[in-house]
Amino acid sequence: MQLGQHPEALHVIAHISDTHFRARGALMHGRVDADANLVRAMAALESSMIRPDALVFTGDIADRGDAESYSRIRAIVEPAARRMGSQLIWVMGNHDRRDAFTAELLGGADAEPTRALDRVYDLDGLRIIALDTSVPGWDHGELTAHQLEWLREQLAVPAPEGTILAMHHPPLPTPIKFMQVLELQDQPALARVLAGSDVRGILAGHLHYSSHGSFAGIPVAVAASTCYTIDAAAPSGVLLGRDGGQSLTLVHVFADQLVHSIVAVGELEEVARFGPEFTERLEAATPEERLERYSRHPAS
Repeated sequence: MQLGQHPEALHVIAHISDTHFRARGALMHGRVDADANLVRAMAALESSMIRPDALVFTGDIADRGDAESYSRIRAIVEPAARRMGSQLIWVMGNHDRRDAFTAELLGGADAEPTRALDRVYDLDGLRIIALDTSVPGWDHGELTAHQLEWLREQLAVPAPEGTILAMHHPPLPTPIKFMQVLELQDQPALARVLAGSDVRGILAGHLHYSSHGSFAGIPVAVAASTCYTIDAAAPSGVLLGRDGGQSLTLVHVFADQLVHSIVAVGELEEVARFGPEFTERLEAATPEERLERYSRHPAS
């Protein structure tokens, strides 16, 4: 039942990034358990009873691009995706390797190291285009002329509910000096391709902290890492990683907008709860009664 002004979302997407699995479950930086963090993230999704149309992983799936790490992440994610009825969308990051990524996550043979893994997905009218911004052997991002032309061809025909781009390197500025060296190169070339297209939003990762902005008039949302986070408020000139603040993002797709909600990963203390009986009372009340009974501040 609709309680507010807006209808239910047409689609829900779980946006997850930078899982950084290491071989045999080795701890990241000697202390962060990337496997356990992702298990918690999947458990939070399932327990919410939200059934995302897709789980979109925007890169750096494995810290060193090894097949064993990809296999291990599949063992965690695929059963959860099946139970939720969610499509899996994997996007290449700078830490990933195309050959193992293709074989383990895309169900294909070894990929050519120089061939980008760009793919198109359809979610009942909503198109998601996964762009491979990785450059083998480097950490910055690029889109080749061939990729941009391919993207232009895909966007030539609008999708019924528009398009979302999923990529690793965000086309956004970052205040962290070190990360500026690792940004997506030649962003104006991408902007020219997107001009006048049906692209409604861009999902990205790479930064290890949540960030939002716009590019070529299109909203951009960066998901923080589920592994470890980068402190955007660290002293100038310092790149500071932290074991805290890990999260995923829920993307609710409405007819006229996208809404991004950050979901913390980890054991957080519960300080308040309003159960189903509260919602039932809201549903039973008239709109006027809802405003009168539940919108008035206790101190007024």
